[in-house]
Amino acid sequence: MTIVIDETHDPKRRSWVESANGHRDFPLQNLPLGVFSPPGNHVPDAKARGGIAIGDKIFDIKAALVAGLFSGEAEIAARAASGGTLNPLIALGAGPRRALRRQVFDILAEGGGTAVGNGREALVHDANVCAIHMPAKAASFTDFFAGIHHATNGGRRRNPNDPLGPNYKYVPVAYHSRASSLQPSGQPIRRPSGQRKLPEENAPSYGPCRKLDYELEVAIWVGPGNRQGEPIPIAEAADHVVGLGFVNDWSARDIQQWESAPLGPFLGKSFGSTVSPWIVTMEALAPFRVAQPPRPAGDPQPLPYLWDESDQREGAFDIELEALILTEKMRAAGQEPHRMSHSNTLDLYWTVAQMVAHQTCNGCNIEPGDLFGTGTISGPTPDGWGSLSELSRDGAQANAVSSGETRTFLEDGDEAIFRARASRDGFVSIGFGECRGRVIP
Repeated sequence: MTIVIDETHDPKRRSWVESANGHRDFPLQNLPLGVFSPPGNHVPDAKARGGIAIGDKIFDIKAALVAGLFSGEAEIAARAASGGTLNPLIALGAGPRRALRRQVFDILAEGGGTAVGNGREALVHDANVCAIHMPAKAASFTDFFAGIHHATNGGRRRNPNDPLGPNYKYVPVAYHSRASSLQPSGQPIRRPSGQRKLPEENAPSYGPCRKLDYELEVAIWVGPGNRQGEPIPIAEAADHVVGLGFVNDWSARDIQQWESAPLGPFLGKSFGSTVSPWIVTMEALAPFRVAQPPRPAGDPQPLPYLWDESDQREGAFDIELEALILTEKMRAAGQEPHRMSHSNTLDLYWTVAQMVAHQTCNGCNIEPGDLFGTGTISGPTPDGWGSLSELSRDGAQANAVSSGETRTFLEDGDEAIFRARASRDGFVSIGFGECRGRVIP
């Protein structure tokens, strides 16, 4: 994939949307894609349509299209983004998407978009009064296991001397998860029920999950796909990704532990996965592309279909990640969420391109809008562990939070919150917004 740094990354440019200037997540240099519904009393046609986060506002792509502000490939992209899902835009590939980004940048920048004139305020809506939806309809959801520290921590509880399976460093391990239970950020997650059996119990019982966990994962949104039977080469794999977000792959650990032999996760994972609303595009992330960290001495080099020198030089991302929780007690007291962990996408053992190449190497077809989860991203030390099962050592160790409470696993009323930030000297930092889900009984 060609990494382009252009005028849309210029740190000196500011927006006439004042809240964008210095915004933690959505400055002018980000422009992430999503789907929203404007408030009905402000817009005659308040149906869901594509939008772009800019500061505390949402830029209305359809309104700008109706105003005649787009031309060429950008106009094609805007038409594709004017419906209730971004799948048609995603299917167009990088060219129209880049053209749309450049023209939206011009419209929203100070001194740009002169054709907007006095009507520019009609192009943006207050984000806090809009309904936010899933950005795309995922026909398939693949959950990878690419966070090596998380894999090691989980494996160590099973076999302290050999925590990783013999295949882990050769193949991007994954399983096909449940696309039908993906849900947008902000919707509650109901505590699931199922069979569970503790080691000291003689037989399983059915009931509510007793070990409900969050998993801090990066979402990979698939762009143009491939035909069934035609693998995507590693050198082309990044061209099939539109951008990144968050996915909280909620896990019922007690149900998962009992059911996983011999086939793996099922009901312990399929009850819900929360997805962040904004796709931070590959174009916005260009300044934050870095070399994949070298593998430790003695680790095998991936097989040729998973190895590309360019991908190793610039196929990773430097993005700081946070997992936080907000309990009922903290919410009632007006307290801020408590940070449970802080990690980085550089803690991933496999690159995004390697995941795409492996998913399709057998001829499996992927489609525009499909979703990959990276697997839980944990750092090498406890302050970076991205799940409660790691932090509590499967419930054996309670973790204190700022309210004076402790947690081993999530209780009803607890809200899991993910945040991210990409920073680099000489560029404006960008974020992902929040991925939030509150547990209800």
